[in-house]
Amino acid sequence: MGDRPILGISMGDPFGNGPEITVKALASAAVYDRCRPLVVGDVSSMDYALQVARKVNGIELAINPVKSVGEAKFVHGAIDVLDMGLVPAGKIPNTLDQAEPRPFEVGACEMGGEASFCYVEKVIQLALAGEVDATVTNALAKEAINMAGHHYSGHTEIYAGYTKTDKYTMMLAYKDLRVAHVSTHVSLREACDRVTKARVLECIRIANESCKALGIENPKIGVAGLNPHCGENGMFGREEIEEIQPAIDTALAEGINVIGKKPVPPDTVFSKALGGWYDIVVVMYHDQGHIPLKVKGFVYNKAEGRWDAVAGINVTLGLPIIRASVDHGTGFGHAGDGHANELSLVNAMDYAITLANHKKKTRDTSCHFVFHQLR
Repeated sequence: MGDRPILGISMGDPFGNGPEITVKALASAAVYDRCRPLVVGDVSSMDYALQVARKVNGIELAINPVKSVGEAKFVHGAIDVLDMGLVPAGKIPNTLDQAEPRPFEVGACEMGGEASFCYVEKVIQLALAGEVDATVTNALAKEAINMAGHHYSGHTEIYAGYTKTDKYTMMLAYKDLRVAHVSTHVSLREACDRVTKARVLECIRIANESCKALGIENPKIGVAGLNPHCGENGMFGREEIEEIQPAIDTALAEGINVIGKKPVPPDTVFSKALGGWYDIVVVMYHDQGHIPLKVKGFVYNKAEGRWDAVAGINVTLGLPIIRASVDHGTGFGHAGDGHANELSLVNAMDYAITLANHKKKTRDTSCHFVFHQLR
């Protein structure tokens, strides 16, 4: 049992899809062969999600409430939930009496924001204390946590703040398509200002070492340009000339395998990545990386009016602890009806397990570089 990493899984917004997809993900016995999952959240929400899953999906599980990691049993069939006691059962809208459970129709609210923030805070504390080997986060609502007085723009910034990490980046992944971001939750105007040699080089280094932590011996790195056609030699902007190329040159001098030795036009870099040219692409801003990942990972069935797949994961690189996350939102408007898709959470757990096993295998030597080299 001790060889399987312990994953601390934050439940996400109690009025969102996190409880449902957590139940569905942990319904698989194969998960327990690879890790020891502990949900940090509220028993009230998890119990309701379990009842919905039983009615809609035929899933038969139980809840094992615990107050500490040491009380967890880590046995398939009973989900260990570290109960924070923040959401009374009476606050969960009861739709089980319907022929089929319907959405909560609660949306972003202060209670959900406070609860989801506290779950994340707790899993970070457990990881920093060494009680869990990795953390996995379900979706929270930025609006809700700000309603509750926690002024962060997302999970990435919460983790950075609580771990006192200054230099970090977001990686999104869908199968073999991976992207690492120079900037994330800022305006597009500010994102352009953040494209500096120092920051681009940081992200290239972190992306390279993180791919190694995933078992890629000599990662192939692609670096996207910022401007159309990479600026056309300065006609459409000079960031490629003055910031991105110098960062690439330094990375190459350090032995990092930047394919092509120059920035790649953003309109073709992802087609090349899908063709196997790169193991990871360093992108310059949030949507430059998010859009191609979600086009591939999110598949909507127009005929049936539902999502066939919501796949892909979000990993924060550069932290002293491991954090992987679903790559979708809370699903307000659908949460509570039993039809949330768990694939992204399963993928996030897979990444967390891989990174945790690598960290244990190398006894914190290689992974120490991944998480601390640029701090």
